[in-house]
Amino acid sequence: MWNYEKRLQYPISISTPNAKMASFIISQYGGPDGEMGASMRYLAQRFSFANPRIAGVLTDIGTEELAHLEMIGAIVRQLTRGLSAKELEASGFAPYYIDHTAGVWPQAAGGVPFSATEFQSSGDAIADLVEDMAAEGAIV
Repeated sequence: MWNYEKRLQYPISISTPNAKMASFIISQYGGPDGEMGASMRYLAQRFSFANPRIAGVLTDIGTEELAHLEMIGAIVRQLTRGLSAKELEASGFAPYYIDHTAGVWPQAAGGVPFSATEFQSSGDAIADLVEDMAAEGAIV
């Protein structure tokens, strides 16, 4: 178990809303290589490891990815706060806003909702680690 301090490690303070930017950043929240997939990937794959220390490391990484999810959510929320319907429509963010208003919902920039199909937990520790590296942008 871990302690949650109820504050962002890196506070987000966006003073100028920009829904166009939010429409791109939302993919980092729930897109194919976003933070939601990353956190679920590590937290699911930890069970493939017999060594409790390695499983613990994956748990630590998974919960760190949840913290990233929180920061990305704060960014999207602040980028869309207070915008009018006209501004949202002009930026291309209106379809998202129609379905979710000011809520932060996990989807890719193209509008595809997050799904567990965004990550794999094969039970093969090496295959899972290779997927983790690929999703994190590492060269395999």
